Amino acid sequence: MELVTPNAGTIFWMVIVFGLVVFILRKFAWKPILSALNEREKYIENALTAASEAQREVNELKAGNKKIVEEGLRQKEAILNETLNLKDKIIAEAKEKASVETQRSIESARIQIENEKTKAVKDMKLQVTEISLMIAEKIIKQKMGKDKEQQELINKLIDEIKLN
Repeated sequence: MELVTPNAGTIFWMVIVFGLVVFILRKFAWKPILSALNEREKYIENALTAASEAQREVNELKAGNKKIVEEGLRQKEAILNETLNLKDKIIAEAKEKASVETQRSIESARIQIENEKTKAVKDMKLQVTEISLMIAEKIIKQKMGKDKEQQELINKLIDEIKLN
């Protein structure tokens, strides 16, 4: 049991050594240790402030990026809508132009057909007239064998023409 209970001399020297260690530590090491602890505390506080500031900046950048992405999506959608509208407009214009061109072609063909029809009718009338004249000439030649009868008919026709 003697080992567990210290005697008074040992306690005395332990107290003196402890006091001396505390005095030496206080005199020489206490201020550097406290200043190192204060510096470390300030460093940690600055690091936490910087981390907080960095986190705030990251959040701002994320918000800015989100706005940029949303704006890009809006612009993309606007461009797509504009492109679709332009496509529809171009198609409508092409259809209208094709319709007008078709109508013009149909009208041109109708006019050409009408002109050809008129020309054919004139040609037919001319041919009928020529054939009629040839037939009439042959009939007259057969009926009028003499020059005197022909001369009388010519004079009669001239007189009728003058009267008209």
